Amino acid sequence: MPESEETIYSTMFSSLKHPVRRKILRMLSEKPTGFSVMLEQLGVSSSHLTYHLESLGELLSKSDSGDYRLSTFGVAAVGTMRIVEDAPAVQTKKGRSRSLGWKPVIAGLIISLVLLASFSALQYNALTILSNDHNELKRKYDQLLDFTASTDKAISFLRDVIQLDLTKYEATLLSNTVDDSSDLSGVIEQTLRYSLTSIESTLDVVFRFKNNMLSSYQLLVLDGSVVYAEPQPFIVLDSAKWLLQKLWSYEDAPYLADMNRTLYQFNEEVNSIQLTEGKMKFNMSVSGANGAMHWYYSESDVDFVSKGLKFIFENQVLKALDDTYFLYTIGNAQVNVDQAGAIQAARNAVKGYSWSNGGQQVSYQVLDQPVTAVFDPKPRAEVPLALIPHWTVTLYLDTTNQPTNVNRLQVEVWADTGKVEHIRTLSG
Repeated sequence: MPESEETIYSTMFSSLKHPVRRKILRMLSEKPTGFSVMLEQLGVSSSHLTYHLESLGELLSKSDSGDYRLSTFGVAAVGTMRIVEDAPAVQTKKGRSRSLGWKPVIAGLIISLVLLASFSALQYNALTILSNDHNELKRKYDQLLDFTASTDKAISFLRDVIQLDLTKYEATLLSNTVDDSSDLSGVIEQTLRYSLTSIESTLDVVFRFKNNMLSSYQLLVLDGSVVYAEPQPFIVLDSAKWLLQKLWSYEDAPYLADMNRTLYQFNEEVNSIQLTEGKMKFNMSVSGANGAMHWYYSESDVDFVSKGLKFIFENQVLKALDDTYFLYTIGNAQVNVDQAGAIQAARNAVKGYSWSNGGQQVSYQVLDQPVTAVFDPKPRAEVPLALIPHWTVTLYLDTTNQPTNVNRLQVEVWADTGKVEHIRTLSG
């Protein structure tokens, strides 16, 4: 079995270490149960039950009526528990590693996952939360693996890149959601939120993964100071250099090596810089213990800011990281329509535009000023992840005697073709 799979299975089983959690899963395997009923049957305090329910995370789901029930993940976990409990005891021989006792556990997890992916109609009925359609079943199975893989990557990021001292923190997974975003060509976006508590501090951490690649990290210090496993640099620029080096090892993405070389051109005396190297632009602004770094792709004098990497430091702590460099490609870098041309195209497009208010068509007048045109390359529908030069034009309306609260129109214009894509009404 590959080591990565063992990690996934081990991560799944870590949720089952506490006997109370196992009792909760057995109870819910029989029928959905409400909080008060579980409280009475388990004989624990309300706060302890809440803690264990939160610790079970994606093993559970909640119905509209408020009852808890097993998720797909939970059904697999219960199957694993039963297989392990029914297995004969394994005698540990002298001189052999005690890790052999995990073999029935690993075997049980493999069997549970195989059962979860089975084509049997009987198993479909048993796992009532699964679709009868095999494609939907496979999607949920793949999603199950993504849950554990991204959870492992999140903890690894905190330990190996941020270098938090995880021996001092108790980590609680507050939420783990998956979104198959239609505007990202089927890219699976997974969002995980953790609460990290220790004697020294309380942290709230949010991760976003796109196809299991880290795209966003946000840290909120709710109380105290961050506890690191190793001494940290005293200068923001040095922190960024160290962080980027570790991020490169974490993701093993070639573009991170180029960004890393960019940082090492500067020393701590540099507070503000704008640099272009080949098809990469770099902006940095540092003030004391605060700083921001932004790398992004640029071609033929066209800045594709959406394809980039950002660091934001506050009080020497990395508060935010956004990485979409790996996600997007470049469709083209042709800018055949400048700002003035985009504004004129937008004015022409709204001449015949109207909308309804209470069944009546609204008449309006576009003001000459103010008007804004923002250059923001974005993907076209036919190639959802390929960035194309694009303008977003905002035209303001004369609101005198206006029967609605609409006060402006937003018009999207492609800079390569001049074609108007959308017109939207905006208010407020």
